Amino acid sequence: MKRNYYIVALIMLTFFVISFLTNVIGPLIPDIIKDFNLSLTLVALLPFAFFIAYGVMSIPSGMLLEKYKEKKMMVTAFIVAFCGSLLLATTPNYLTAVLSLFIIGCGMAMLQVIINPLLRTAGGEEHYAFNSVLAQLIFGAASFLSPLVYSYMVLDLKKGADGSLSFFHSVVPANLPWISLYWLFAIICLLMIVIILLSKFPKVELTSEEKAGAWQTHVMLFKQRTVVLFFIALICYVGTEQGTANWMSQFLSTYHGYDPQTTGAKAVAYFWGLMTAGGVLGLLLLKSMDSRKVLIMFTLIAIGFLTAALFGSAKVSLFAFPWIGFFASVMYPVIFSLALNSVSEHHGSFSGILVTGIIGGAIVPLIIGWLGDKLGLRNGMLFLYITMGFILSIGFWAKPIIKNKTIFDKKEIS
Repeated sequence: MKRNYYIVALIMLTFFVISFLTNVIGPLIPDIIKDFNLSLTLVALLPFAFFIAYGVMSIPSGMLLEKYKEKKMMVTAFIVAFCGSLLLATTPNYLTAVLSLFIIGCGMAMLQVIINPLLRTAGGEEHYAFNSVLAQLIFGAASFLSPLVYSYMVLDLKKGADGSLSFFHSVVPANLPWISLYWLFAIICLLMIVIILLSKFPKVELTSEEKAGAWQTHVMLFKQRTVVLFFIALICYVGTEQGTANWMSQFLSTYHGYDPQTTGAKAVAYFWGLMTAGGVLGLLLLKSMDSRKVLIMFTLIAIGFLTAALFGSAKVSLFAFPWIGFFASVMYPVIFSLALNSVSEHHGSFSGILVTGIIGGAIVPLIIGWLGDKLGLRNGMLFLYITMGFILSIGFWAKPIIKNKTIFDKKEIS
């Protein structure tokens, strides 16, 4: 099939929007705690509501995709995300925030299921690996920008009539300037709906690797020890990523007095930016080393930076937190590839199970918040040693049927 550059560009834009809406929650947490007078446990229910939506929607979305196809599903996903954003923008309180983030999460989960097979078809199968890496870089760029946009909008709205965002002044409560982000999200979702409706989509034939499969197949897979272990591994990875990003700004504010609207937001932005840079280095290393060794090395260094962030001085902590992102960068692709290369069939259903592991982003931040209320946030964040420890163990027990090919592998003789 001829490559459709327009649809590839649309998919890349969709990756950007997903990341922009998803990874701004962390910088908002200190503001939400203060403005809604919440405990750490209650505020942790916000990312919980968002990421639990992946557990609810991922597998059903795969099944719906085969019936309703990509264009209708993408429009529906953005309508769902628009409704969630508008709900919080127009009625800002804690309960609507929980419901709003769950609704937005449902929309994002639907999009994640749709766009990967579409990228394979529109971009050409032979270019799929390159396009997937490019998508991850764009995803990281949006994660880097969203905290900076939050910081800019909040500081501008504090200027009142002297600020440049005149539209938001009339609709955003003066005491809740961060709500302006959800007006922005609603506008972005509306624009995406219009763009998709005006776009002509190619016909996508799902491969056996991409089809969701029946419920019986998923149940059968869950009876396999390897499947369960890698499902837990994905929970641990996303939990580590979101547990760090969501609590970093609050930690820096609580223990070192840094302003969450400026310094804290920048720290979160650099966390995602360095994760993107680390992904590029990881790609190079995976061409020269066994992926399990790369995972062990990067995870050990990430644990070292976590230790420095939690127990170091203010300057050390501010420096160390973003660098956890750099060394966490290879965890997701290595775990995912080791998982798929460790089973011989039903890869499409197994992929759906692994994507459902994104619920780790719901579970781990909530555990940290609950422990933080009982023992203090620093002690709550010690839970990340457990999730990182499990990820480290993968490098020792994973036994893939197919290993990653490196430049040092001997060529097979025909």
